[in-house]
Amino acid sequence: MELFNQHSAAWLLGLALALLATGLVAGVLAGLLGVGGGIVIVPVLYHLFTLLGIDEAVRMHVTVGTSLATIIPTSIMSSRAHRQRGSLDVALIKRLMPAVIAGVLVGSVASRYLSSASLTAVFATVALVVALNMAFKRDGFALRDGLPGTVGTSLIGGGIGGVSTLMGIGGGTLSVPILNALRVPMHTAVGTGAMLGMVISFPGAVAFIINGLGVPLRPPFSLGYVNLLGMALIVPATMATTGWGASLAHRIDARRLRQVFAAFLALTALRMFHALLT
Repeated sequence: MELFNQHSAAWLLGLALALLATGLVAGVLAGLLGVGGGIVIVPVLYHLFTLLGIDEAVRMHVTVGTSLATIIPTSIMSSRAHRQRGSLDVALIKRLMPAVIAGVLVGSVASRYLSSASLTAVFATVALVVALNMAFKRDGFALRDGLPGTVGTSLIGGGIGGVSTLMGIGGGTLSVPILNALRVPMHTAVGTGAMLGMVISFPGAVAFIINGLGVPLRPPFSLGYVNLLGMALIVPATMATTGWGASLAHRIDARRLRQVFAAFLALTALRMFHALLT
């Protein structure tokens, strides 16, 4: 863990306040848009760590690792809530789970060898696709009815697990639109995504802790690539404000808000690509 006496008290206070603000923003947007917190937390943390001068060599690793750690408690609570409401399809989860776990393991191992630039490229690419889907998806669009055969389902599950681990997001960001495009009812798709978030976040966070042990240039209060201060501040702030976002969702134009967030994601992705190329 980095020694915090390397930074001034003002810098550390700024870090704490910025992390708290990250949690507040992530919670409100997650409640408003119905998206997983990770797809909000990662770009906000990326911008925050850039402004605070966190070294580029570890910036994205700490961002992804911290995001995965924050997803653990929220995904547990979310999956329990969906289970109580009957929105979990056990048969569907059983079909996806083995491949998702395999994908998480592959992503966890790969994260040890990928550079920060590579992780940034992965997030930027998928975030841009997610943004385009949010902005232009047509109502009623579907690829087919239900999951494909064993091979196709394995590819879908493995892709969700592996890519989500490398991006620092829960399963919902990828699984919900994919399952919905396979005509899985939205409530079931969201409940499934919450359950997959549990499977992805815990081993993913553990892998980023192990992979980052002893690595220099990490921000203060970091255990491996997981920033403990970030987790301690983001998790309660996110949980406290998700309900606010859900309430606001009934008072504003949700479609317009999704387009605004899609624009934010797209701009973040483009900024990441620009940083990689310059």
